[in-house]
Amino acid sequence: MAEVVQQRIEERIPELEQLERVGLFTKKEVKAIIKRATAMEYKLHRLIVNKEDFIAYIQYEINVLELIKKRRTHVRYNFKREEIEFPIINRINSIFKRATNKWKNDVQLWLSHVAFCKKWATKGHTSKVFSAMLAIHPDKPALWIMAAKSELEDRDSSENARHLFLRALRFHSNNKKVYQEYFRMELLHCEKLRKQQKELEKAELDLGEYEFSPEILSGKLAQVVYTDATGKVKEAEFVISLLNIAAIFDFTKDLQDSILQDLQTNYTEDSVTWDFMAKKELEAPGAGEELLSAKGRASDINRREERCCQVYEEGVKSLNTEPMWTCYIAFCLERQKRKTNVQELKEKRQERLLDVLQRAHSCQLLKENYYRNWLQILLSSGHAEGAASVAMAATQRFSQSVPMWSLSLQTLMQLGNENVGKLFHQALTQVNHKESLPLWQLQVKWSVENQSAEETEALFKSGLLSTLPTVAMEMKVCFLDWSYSTGGYKKARKTFTSLQEVRPLPKMFFIRMIEIEQEQETPKINNLRDYYERALQEFGTSDDDLWLQYIQVELGPLGQPENCGKIHWRAMKFLEGESVERFTSKYTLLQTGHL
Repeated sequence: MAEVVQQRIEERIPELEQLERVGLFTKKEVKAIIKRATAMEYKLHRLIVNKEDFIAYIQYEINVLELIKKRRTHVRYNFKREEIEFPIINRINSIFKRATNKWKNDVQLWLSHVAFCKKWATKGHTSKVFSAMLAIHPDKPALWIMAAKSELEDRDSSENARHLFLRALRFHSNNKKVYQEYFRMELLHCEKLRKQQKELEKAELDLGEYEFSPEILSGKLAQVVYTDATGKVKEAEFVISLLNIAAIFDFTKDLQDSILQDLQTNYTEDSVTWDFMAKKELEAPGAGEELLSAKGRASDINRREERCCQVYEEGVKSLNTEPMWTCYIAFCLERQKRKTNVQELKEKRQERLLDVLQRAHSCQLLKENYYRNWLQILLSSGHAEGAASVAMAATQRFSQSVPMWSLSLQTLMQLGNENVGKLFHQALTQVNHKESLPLWQLQVKWSVENQSAEETEALFKSGLLSTLPTVAMEMKVCFLDWSYSTGGYKKARKTFTSLQEVRPLPKMFFIRMIEIEQEQETPKINNLRDYYERALQEFGTSDDDLWLQYIQVELGPLGQPENCGKIHWRAMKFLEGESVERFTSKYTLLQTGHL
């Protein structure tokens, strides 16, 4: 091992001598480099090597390169790059190669080598690294795309890029991203050729046998890629993505028309097609004179939106499905949210949206989340009866949905509907018992605001009997809060006493009672101790904060500091696992006054 390391260090001597000779590094710095490099080389030749050692060595060598670059700029010396930088670059490439040979599956290591080559090495070396990486990782489409883009952008080689895309399609014959980038590459290639032809024609040079083929210049190669892609991937969304790529280039009108025709002929069973075709109507140009005034512009926008809606209407006639109605509603909703100062346009958009929502609901094809938008519009417009009707209809359609019941009940509560109480009972019988907590919380809020104290207390007691622990625990805290707000401290303490042994018990139940005690003019320390002791019976093995709060109370004006030692001893005895360490560190901070 020592002989190999010595040989590698000796190989560095010529470049280091040059660095010292031309004044880029001092003799002391050269010695430091040799010392550091020797240590790193030894690490790379151990029986068990670490990837981190390779990375550290590579980073060190790159740092040397960066320093040389800065020194060259500073002293304005730009010679002898072959003797100085090139050996370092070759050595880094060699270290990368050894690392990637050992850790072949580490894609990030390969990509680091690629990034290094792009910055420091030759373009040819970058291609070799990509080639070696793809031989190991042919199953990753993103790497094929990256390699092809590198050939096209860095080496200006459309031929190599095409070759890589064709190879990629052998492994990933149905990959949409590969096809999209291949299609884009052919159009970029075509654009480059067209620019070259224009420049040659401008220079009035005789093209002779190098005259460009009209078929290639018109994008026929991209058309071939499109045909192959859509033969493998038959999705409207994919076809639209290719059409959008083609639309970037100004010479692809015929290709775009061809794709559009294909979309309208073969993909009308997909709502995405209708959505795309409808939104294209927004792009239609308006009359020049009309666009001079705000009212004229609004009128033009309204006409375009009407044309969009006509396409959507055809879509829902041809394809009466939830996705189709969703596309239509999403469009109307997006237009309705757009700001305009023209009241007529605003009203027209809202009228159109409400109509589409009503029709989708009538077909039972309106998605659950759109009922919220519908109710918001009706309420903001003052249509109370309509909002109540929609809220009721929504709960009938989505009778097992907790969010839907919550939304509808909130709406009816806002409108002061007299059937809310019955509907809460109906909701709780229809939804999944395990998901019913939001409905209980909402019912408590409504009862407190609208029902008598006796009825509200009966509701709390009903909730306490729930077999769902989350509901029972939430009701305990709410009941305690309500008792305090309606009957003061005595009623709160009575409620706490009656429930303190009824499990399950939430921590917040005890914390709230402690807060209520502390809010009194003369809090009683014995009561506080009792609440903490009962809380610790339930949560003392895991809740370190509870023990610390207890200690802080004893350290306060009401407590007895001499009790803190006993509480600390008990905490250390009862707490388990990581909570012991947390308690110890926080207790130390408390003692030093940092908590």
